[in-house]
Amino acid sequence: MSGTSHVPQAGGGDGQMPITAADVAAQVGGRLVGAPDVVVRGIAPLDRAGDNDLSILSHLRYASWFATSRAGVVLVAPALEAQPGTPSTRIIVEKPMDALVGLLAHFHRPEPRAIGVHPTAVVAPTARLGDGVTLDAHAVVGEGAVLGDRCWIGAGASVGAGSVLGNDVRLHSNAVVYPFTELGDRVVLHAGAQVGREGFGFVPRPTGVVRIPHVGRCVLEHDVEVGANSCVDRGSVDDTVIGAGTKIDNLVQIAHNVRVGRFCFFASLTGVAGSTRIEDGVQVGGQAGLGGHLTVGARATIAGRASVFGDVPAGETWSGYPARPHKEQLRTQAAVTKLARLLRPLELMVARFTANTDPVDSSSSGDAA
Repeated sequence: MSGTSHVPQAGGGDGQMPITAADVAAQVGGRLVGAPDVVVRGIAPLDRAGDNDLSILSHLRYASWFATSRAGVVLVAPALEAQPGTPSTRIIVEKPMDALVGLLAHFHRPEPRAIGVHPTAVVAPTARLGDGVTLDAHAVVGEGAVLGDRCWIGAGASVGAGSVLGNDVRLHSNAVVYPFTELGDRVVLHAGAQVGREGFGFVPRPTGVVRIPHVGRCVLEHDVEVGANSCVDRGSVDDTVIGAGTKIDNLVQIAHNVRVGRFCFFASLTGVAGSTRIEDGVQVGGQAGLGGHLTVGARATIAGRASVFGDVPAGETWSGYPARPHKEQLRTQAAVTKLARLLRPLELMVARFTANTDPVDSSSSGDAA
């Protein structure tokens, strides 16, 4: 595998072949109004769409854009079918956004891939590579590492010694899999993501600060995706585990010994402290912070910028600082808003009382004495 064999880029440089308005209507199960032979070559929002673009009108808030849009074909919600606008070819469909999502794959331009090992890649003699593996320029695979079939290791990415990757794993440029990490099938690490590093664990000693050795693993199960520049630490005495199907956004930190269930979602800038347990189906909003040694129950929702210091029961939505049940948080905010209005009359009363009270002359009492 010293050379690199190339395969053609799917779809070419301009994406997939164009389709007609009639083809689009047939694919989404919509009703076509207007010319069936309008050619669609791409997808764009109403305000930027051109004559050969497909766009969408799903809400009245975009009516002003629709009025002057140059879009060749527009997916339109039934309630907006008669909305005035320049696009004359419309496809009336019950859920335009869902229909659009189904069409995106047709216009997606896959990244070109060369099957094989680039001449500048470094592969340890004891590493094992599956069939159809791609190692791009300057990729590194350490001693004893195992890569499953069709893995794709991007430019400058590295797989540490003793790590095991399943089938169809994708490491984008400069992603790092630290030694003795396990990734399931179809795991995706975006550029700069780092998984399996030792956690933030130190003990002060008379002679200085000593790092705690981390002997646990970092395990990402099937279909996990980790965003750009996000970090998942290995366990200290336990394993850090990210459950199957969980998706992690960019710039997220998950600390050592954390256990995340299946199909969870973490938005950008979230931080999860060590040894916290997050059960299946939890959704965490952006910039949220979860303290250590907590449990977040299944299907709970943590709102953006919430700061969680205690356990969150299953199925509940928590928000605010400190985080509490969302309805309780809303009541608290409403009470604080009303407080200013309630205090104003009291402030005016105190001001009038102060104005009508003669000041006490402390010097006169001293003279009398």
